[in-house]
Amino acid sequence: MSTPGPSAATPGAGSGPRVDAPPTTARAADAAAAVTGSGAPAGTTAGSAFAAARAEGRAALVGYLPAGFPDVAGGIEALRVMVDSGCDVIEVGAPYTDPVMDGPTIQAAAQQALERGYRTSDVLRTVEAVAATGVPTVVMTYWNPVERYGVPRFAADLASAGGAGLITPDLTPDFAPEWIAAADQHGLDKVFLVAPSSTDERIAMTTAACRGFVYATAVMGVTGARTTTSDLAGPLVSRARSLAPEGLPVGVGLGVGSGDQAAEVASYADGVIVGSAFVRTLLDHPDDRAAGLRALAALTEDLAGGVRRGR
Repeated sequence: MSTPGPSAATPGAGSGPRVDAPPTTARAADAAAAVTGSGAPAGTTAGSAFAAARAEGRAALVGYLPAGFPDVAGGIEALRVMVDSGCDVIEVGAPYTDPVMDGPTIQAAAQQALERGYRTSDVLRTVEAVAATGVPTVVMTYWNPVERYGVPRFAADLASAGGAGLITPDLTPDFAPEWIAAADQHGLDKVFLVAPSSTDERIAMTTAACRGFVYATAVMGVTGARTTTSDLAGPLVSRARSLAPEGLPVGVGLGVGSGDQAAEVASYADGVIVGSAFVRTLLDHPDDRAAGLRALAALTEDLAGGVRRGR
């Protein structure tokens, strides 16, 4: 997702998905049993995946799909294929009825999920299934669905599902005290966005509030794969690194759709975030799920190879 300058959520905007009771989880005790000094479950934070990639001398690959697409079970299967094929971190999107920052590809997938009855509990069910692989799994969501669900309740249920944290594209730290408190209570990652239009003051404030990584939007405008990466991304990463707390990884999103593009971004960023290209791969195989999964695996392997040759 992207915005010319991340803005605070507007409470009550959009109708959102149906909110219902959360699924029960078997991972809650295990997640609470092993914690690091930061209070986050050991090995489950996005930061741990970035650190592991850094130790291998490469960037991390972060892959996105919305929950419930093409349906809940199919989405879980697809995300597991992405894990098996080289994704280091998984983003599970929460479909929303007013996706103002999403491009047409992600909008189409989210609409399909909503039409098939997506509920907020489905994103938690998806997180639980994917996090069970051991790969850090974060939720990317507009703020309104979390607010409707109840912020403390969502944080507790996300932690119980084994989730690593939230990426909140339309919520900035200065408007997020309730989320920051809930995330800190449960040791969840807090991933906020910075954009090319962000001032140094905003970047410093935003990165100081982040845990896990900071999401740098590489281009202005809505999401979508592009034939070339943005020349704004490198300077933005440099600014973020110079203003952020030492060691905070910088992940770059928007526009990456091939291994060569991933290698280019990996040459200067700590993480390469890919969404629309994965979604498009599944949209291109609506009637042959097996073929879609094979294409998804091939794309993931190409991107995983790219992040490994970027340095």
